[in-house]
This record gives sequence, C-alpha cells and structure tokens, in this order.
Amino acid sequence: MEVNEQLIRAVTEEVIRQLRQNGALAGNGMDAQNGADAGARRQDSGAQSLSGKTRMRPKHSYAGAVQAQKGTDPREVVIGVGAAFQTEIRSTICGIPLDEVLRNVRAGIEEEGMISRVVKVLDTSDVCFMALQSAKLSGSGIGIGIQSKGTTVIHQKDLYPLTNLELFPQAPLLNLETYRRIGRNAARYAKGEKVTPIECANDPMARAKYQVKSALMHIMETEQLDPQMGMIAWEGDR
Repeated sequence: MEVNEQLIRAVTEEVIRQLRQNGALAGNGMDAQNGADAGARRQDSGAQSLSGKTRMRPKHSYAGAVQAQKGTDPREVVIGVGAAFQTEIRSTICGIPLDEVLRNVRAGIEEEGMISRVVKVLDTSDVCFMALQSAKLSGSGIGIGIQSKGTTVIHQKDLYPLTNLELFPQAPLLNLETYRRIGRNAARYAKGEKVTPIECANDPMARAKYQVKSALMHIMETEQLDPQMGMIAWEGDR
C-alpha cells in the first residue's frame, strides 16, 4: 500500500471521527442531518475535510481567568492539568472521563489527610514540566501533572524536569484506581513519608496501537496553549 498525503489525511480523519464518537473530544464536528449524509461525508473525508484547516479546534478563551498563586499550606498538593483538559478533550486516550480522573486523584490526596488544588497549565504541554510547575506552586512542594490524554507525573519542586518522583507514561493502561493511588502517593510524598512506587502494567504494543490517537490529542492540547496566561485556577469545564 502506497503511503501518500491522501492516505494520511484519511487515516487522521478516521481517528478524529472515532475519538469524537467515543467522547474523547469535546463537540462533534460531523453532526450530519441524517445518517446517510454522514456516511457520504466520511467517504471523501480524507481528501476534503482537512482542506484549508490550520488547527484542530478553535482557540479557547480564558479571558477573566484567575492567575494561580503560590500556596503556603504545607498540606497542599497542586494538580496541574493540560490546556485542553475538560474543554476540548473530555476523556483520556482510553475513554475515561477526565472529571472522574480528577475526582479520583483528589480523593486519594484527601484520604491521606492532605488538600488539593487544581490549576490549568497554559504555557507547556510537556507533562514533566506541567508537574514541576505545579510542584513549585504547591505549599508542600509536591505537584501532579496530568495531560488530557491521561499521562501523569508526580514531581517535587527542587528536582530537574525529567527527574521526577513517579512517571506513568502509558496512559491507555491507567484506570481510576491507579489515579486514586497516584493521589495517595503524592500526599505521602508531601507528608515526608516512605512511599512505595505504584506498579504499573506494561503493554509493548500500546505505542503502536495508540500512536496516531496520542499524537492527535497532543496536538490538540498544544494548540490550546496560551503562554501569556501561564497557570490559572481551574474548577472544571468553562
């Protein structure tokens, strides 16, 4: 099979369609008047539907958003979420609703007697930098970074960006219990307790199976960056 521009566009559009059907992407750009019209559009989507487009979704406005401030409470763990989190993207790469991800991470922190604060990171889509910047805002010096596709990092404010406390790179293999345990471990780091790193499953084929979907979700997240806004207080979809 010859791999050309038309084929790449067709594959990309089909992945986007599946993401929207599964609820991973907010909105529905293929809202046909009826099923027949939708089917007709899908047949020629590879050649036409991306024509002339310069971005995957419109730029989100954060006008009036409150800048995130450095915390002083030593019980605080800051959770930094990605720029498309709960707005352009509503579920992880494997379909877990992002509000449930956030709820479980926060529950894990609270179960350890600590408190959580959520910020949206608008100046980077790199999960390690997201987590480090969150840690620097945190009163305890511990932060969690969560990309919209689900990749997560626990970080400490005085570490190098790529020298984190725990990294969870295979988002397709994470579940809600894992996210809850991530919250617990972050809280334990904040308390200065001995922490047993979370064991994660490993699937050598995950990269191959999810590579295109992962790339599209990362592009969508990166497109929503607004470096002038930096980090803002976040309370959910708005």
